[in-house]
Amino acid sequence: MGVEGWRPYTAGDVAARTKNALVGGPFGSNLVSADYVSDGVPVVRGQNMGLGRWVEGEFAFVSVAKADSLSANMARPGDLIFTQRGTLGQVASIPEGRFDRYLVSQSQMKLTVDGTRADTLFLYYVFSSPSQQDYILRNTIQTGVPHTNLEILRSTPLLLPPLSEQRAIAHILGTLDDRIELNRRMNETLEAMARAIFKSWFVDFDPVRAKAEGRPPFGMNAETAALCPNSFQDSPLGKIPKGWRVGTLGEIAENPRRGIRPREVRVGTPYIGLEHMPRKCIALENWGHADEVTSNKFEFLQGEILFGKLRPYFHKVGVAPLDGVCSTDILVVRAKSEEWFGLALGHISSEEFVNYADAASTGTKMPRTSWQDMARYEIPLPDPQLAGAFGRFAKTGVEMIRANILQSRTLASLRDALLQKLISGDLRVGSANGVLEIT
Repeated sequence: MGVEGWRPYTAGDVAARTKNALVGGPFGSNLVSADYVSDGVPVVRGQNMGLGRWVEGEFAFVSVAKADSLSANMARPGDLIFTQRGTLGQVASIPEGRFDRYLVSQSQMKLTVDGTRADTLFLYYVFSSPSQQDYILRNTIQTGVPHTNLEILRSTPLLLPPLSEQRAIAHILGTLDDRIELNRRMNETLEAMARAIFKSWFVDFDPVRAKAEGRPPFGMNAETAALCPNSFQDSPLGKIPKGWRVGTLGEIAENPRRGIRPREVRVGTPYIGLEHMPRKCIALENWGHADEVTSNKFEFLQGEILFGKLRPYFHKVGVAPLDGVCSTDILVVRAKSEEWFGLALGHISSEEFVNYADAASTGTKMPRTSWQDMARYEIPLPDPQLAGAFGRFAKTGVEMIRANILQSRTLASLRDALLQKLISGDLRVGSANGVLEIT
């Protein structure tokens, strides 16, 4: 039985009546890795999908001339992008404001929507829904690498309400996602601030240089500034602040090896694997559950540092937002005391340390580093009181990041609970006196 006022369409029906409104990426050798350059027109690849509503992340680029030669495969702000091979079911939209066009790779497809029939954001939520994801998986072509194609996408059935109701539903769901996105951006800012201060104090030694030149250290109160010397001394690491010494990471942090067997894991225990850890980001927003654990794991506690030791060049380092268990390809690290937390996190999450861990890793195909090698990493050790001042700042930032993560997960649960009911018509959205209401 249908929903009153809702009409059946296909994805092809809602494609814009323009040339190349529904297309895939370039054919075969028309786009290869040798075409990538440092700047130009961005290419939408698999790593730019699955990050929320928008295509984002680190882009590869092609030259303007190359993009012009592949004009039929272009996507523009407002278009929807679908994964054709790889992680099937992914959908994202091209955002406004950053670039005026994007090249679609061979592993993606693009849909330009007819705005008189469908709202792009509403369609994003339709294609993100469990029922639509199930449809995509049921219609996957299993020959060779599992994939889908333009014809399957074109014929995908859709049940759409009137355009005004589409927009109202998209507004409700989009408002929740807007808050989730704001939390993510806030976390990026908090991390960037902590990283900048860490680099200034403990890598570039800016407060010491300022005092040596007779200037008050920038952004540092008088009490903290008094903990900084006003001159340098020679060391095996080069010039370091006078009174500091060269030590190792193992002096301020340790690796608690709390192994746990599958039968000891409680039902519902959070589980973090390498697949849950983003690159170059300490905010761990995603985790699974250990109900299906069949091998030994490590326990971790909230606030401890998790370091991906398998292929360390992937730079997967984060702070645990809760207690749980993790893959044995993740090293759990904790500061030996609260005052060293910020310094330990700053070093372990730095490019320099990740490069060191990568160089020290062993194994050709699956290189792994070890805590023994990590612990030998040499660092300049400051006055513990100065380390403590930064540690308190870093801890406050980490706690704010954690609060944002937990709020975002609550909002995501609410969004997911509403999603299927709203796009199926089980819940209807009306308008009274200009105010949206669910009926």
